Amino acid sequence: MQNIDTSKTEWNLSPLGAGDNDPKFSEKREAIHAANYAFINKWKDRDDYLKDPAVLKEALDESEALTRKYGISGDEGYYFSLRGAQDEDNTELKARESKIHDFSLAIANGIQFFGIRVAKIPKEEQKKFLEYPPLASYRHDLERAFANAKYLLTEPEEKILNLTAKPSSGNWEDMVSRFVYREERETLGEDGVRTPKNFNEILSLTSSVQKPVRDEAASHIHEILSKHADVAEAEINSILETKKISDDLRGVKRPDESRHVSDDIDTEVVDALVKAAGGQFDIARRYYALKARLMNIPKLAYHERNVPYAFVEKKYSYPDAAKLVYDVFLELDSLFAAIFKQFVEEGLIDVFPKKGKTGGAFCAHVLLSQPTYILLNHTEKLHDVLTLAHESGHGINNELIRKKQHAFYFDTPVSTAEVASTFMEDFVLERLTKDADDELRLSLMLAKLNDDVSTIFRQIALYRFEQELHAAYREKGYLSKEEIGVLFQKHMHAYMGDAVEQSPGSENWWVYWSHIRDFFYVYSYASGLLISKAMQAAVRNDKSFIEKVKEFLSAGTSDSPKNIFAKMGIDITNGAFWESGLNEVNHLLGETEALAKKLGKI
Repeated sequence: MQNIDTSKTEWNLSPLGAGDNDPKFSEKREAIHAANYAFINKWKDRDDYLKDPAVLKEALDESEALTRKYGISGDEGYYFSLRGAQDEDNTELKARESKIHDFSLAIANGIQFFGIRVAKIPKEEQKKFLEYPPLASYRHDLERAFANAKYLLTEPEEKILNLTAKPSSGNWEDMVSRFVYREERETLGEDGVRTPKNFNEILSLTSSVQKPVRDEAASHIHEILSKHADVAEAEINSILETKKISDDLRGVKRPDESRHVSDDIDTEVVDALVKAAGGQFDIARRYYALKARLMNIPKLAYHERNVPYAFVEKKYSYPDAAKLVYDVFLELDSLFAAIFKQFVEEGLIDVFPKKGKTGGAFCAHVLLSQPTYILLNHTEKLHDVLTLAHESGHGINNELIRKKQHAFYFDTPVSTAEVASTFMEDFVLERLTKDADDELRLSLMLAKLNDDVSTIFRQIALYRFEQELHAAYREKGYLSKEEIGVLFQKHMHAYMGDAVEQSPGSENWWVYWSHIRDFFYVYSYASGLLISKAMQAAVRNDKSFIEKVKEFLSAGTSDSPKNIFAKMGIDITNGAFWESGLNEVNHLLGETEALAKKLGKI
């Protein structure tokens, strides 16, 4: 293993601000306001950039520089979003975030005329802009704008929708989330002691290897979700109505169509993915049947689907985890390792759980001129090692884009956002599996299958649930919590099969599932993992393929995912491509079943 200094375990936010009361925030805010309104005032009463490609090049250069250096909330907005994640209970931080939101929204509404007007350049004029050589670096941005034009309303109408988005859906979602996540119950812990625990902690305990612990935790979760199901019913109907109004106004035919447009992916690609994965739900059903046999029970309760196969889990301190991940990245590519080392050694990772800190993990980036930051909640478990690799994969993706693209392309398409993260994570798991004996290898293979099933089949089942949820709402005009519960259990059973009981109480697990409020986002987990698997296989067959992987990870949003993959010789519109990734999961399942038989477990 290579040396890596892991002494910095909290974010160094000094590149953004000197502290919550940094006086320079107000100065920077004034500079952001001045720069944005200089652009607004220069171009708002002009139309020459809509006729002359040379003038549009000037305007886009200025817009790109504005986006790269300032954005609409600058360092202050990024700083307080991160501080809010460190201390969710701090009302002063929430107040600052709200003020920044209002400041940013005003600028966004003021500047949106530019994008709308460019998008609505007449079709007969678009070709001369797309073929103008000096605009080549903005070509795909223009292609996306022109494709999106048919969904755009007038400037005043777009302004109204921007202003009403928060009260018409965002505030509803926040309300339900706050009601649920502030709940506490006294419950049995894995240490055998019954203490008060919050919703996230109780939810985690539903996957405990100790049956009394997970069953008691599940009873609390069912009671909490039932308690808030009435208000969640009102919330979900309100945001479904808001979505329908928006779709009707914009002429969107399919509820998921606007997601595909915003993700720069063809509907035929998503449909091919959903059809392929939905057609192989039997893989997930076999996996759950295997788990039930290994646990010596006829059926798993709904909350038991993620219970790990019992083994004495090795603890991984943060330094050990970081060194392991660094070593694997170094073997893949020296640039991956160098970027990871920077994250660790420069205080760009907030490592340990603390009171008030947001749960889970994420990787954040905003402007091309700002650092990437990673949040963890490291508790020395195997999962935490994989999470470090996963989030660092996102970060490496960001940094490779930063090196190659301008500010407009400093992002990842949603459809491929999980490719880098799962690519890195799987190679780390592969290293852990190689070093394991048969007992541990079985546990690791089952853990990997659990992740694959949850990432691919569960998310596709949820996508289908969303499709039916929106269709049912539009047909009936309102859905009761019971009707939503029936739809939810229908689609959960579709991928889980008979080995998992849709237990009483599980009909309300949609109440806290945030993804169904971020409409049709979940397909991206499946697409990202299956694309990642194709890349992993290519690298194992030919180490030089890592250069093509780096090219892909550097592309950002400079072209459509379909075109980026076509350049690599991959056709993601072909169902056979998705089938190849699914076959890898099936192969792993077959190996796991064989190993379980060899060890006399089944």
